[in-house]
Amino acid sequence: MDQSLIPVILAGGKGERFWPLSRKHRPKQFLSLDGSGKSLLQATTERLSKLAGSSEKVWVVTSAQLAEGVGEQLPLLRSQTILAEPEGRDTAPAVAWSTLEIARAYGEDAVVGFFPADHWIEDQQAFEQTINAAAQLASTEAAIVTLGITPTHPSTGYGYIEQGEQAGTYGGLPVYKVSRFTEKPDRQTAEIFLGTGRFSWNSGMFIFRAGVVLNELRTHAPEIMGLLEEKGVEAYSQLPKKSIDYALMEKTQLAYVLPASFGWDDLGDWNAIERLLKGDAANVELAKHVGLDTQGAILYATGEDEVIVTIGLEDVVVVRDRNVTLIVKKDRTQEIKQVVKTLQDDPQLRDLL
Repeated sequence: MDQSLIPVILAGGKGERFWPLSRKHRPKQFLSLDGSGKSLLQATTERLSKLAGSSEKVWVVTSAQLAEGVGEQLPLLRSQTILAEPEGRDTAPAVAWSTLEIARAYGEDAVVGFFPADHWIEDQQAFEQTINAAAQLASTEAAIVTLGITPTHPSTGYGYIEQGEQAGTYGGLPVYKVSRFTEKPDRQTAEIFLGTGRFSWNSGMFIFRAGVVLNELRTHAPEIMGLLEEKGVEAYSQLPKKSIDYALMEKTQLAYVLPASFGWDDLGDWNAIERLLKGDAANVELAKHVGLDTQGAILYATGEDEVIVTIGLEDVVVVRDRNVTLIVKKDRTQEIKQVVKTLQDDPQLRDLL
């Protein structure tokens, strides 16, 4: 890998759909969800350190309230590469600020890669080949390369990227100009997308040269770049809340997509645990479980002495963490965010977050 590659981990999210295990000071990226004993953040850092050649090259963007926890989870990282946002303003300000800091440290020709902290990757070798190919393109062309995950089913939970004409082959992998980004589709539209063979899931991972993206942000998101270049992080409270997709990727003419197949999951909610760990067992058990006539259940408890007993249950998630027990049908786990909102609005229940 070109030693100018600087991986940046986006680690400011809350992971509300993993509540009650994910809480305010223990968000999803601090959790171990695959049975490995490593948190998602630690696994992501280890994966990217191999790419960059050293953990000292890895940067993390997180929130001020999580910065101390990030440092504890990643003691080998240099403190100056952990950027703490005073408040969350979505991914566009996070990308803009960290890219500015990296350009100051390494120059505008540095190849920067952005990676969410909470993804699961199965095949490290294929992942490295894909990132190498993207970095090769980004280092030689004015290109913002996004990784598109080759769909395995017509998911309605992801945004999609449509590939246009092929722009070449890098590292043995074909790269395409982006034709368009689309929002999460309904089932029928998702099936049509898969049928064309031209669509990938939007992974939220992208690679570029620092100077290329800074210039594009100055053009397409001046309301972010102007304040950051004038005031730096002190401008955060004045920045608009915008995702990098909306602020830049959907507007730039420099977007390329590299379809990837390295085994990927964004671990969006409790059902992801089943995708990772189910195997041939009747249930996924990350707890002491006594079950009678129970199948298709996901069971998780944090306390060593906690025992979950189920009778006659099917396709449910049961999570026990300290003073909270969650029981939800698997097809309604997305609604956990609504419960979290209810708790936020109730002064007597906010301590549960």
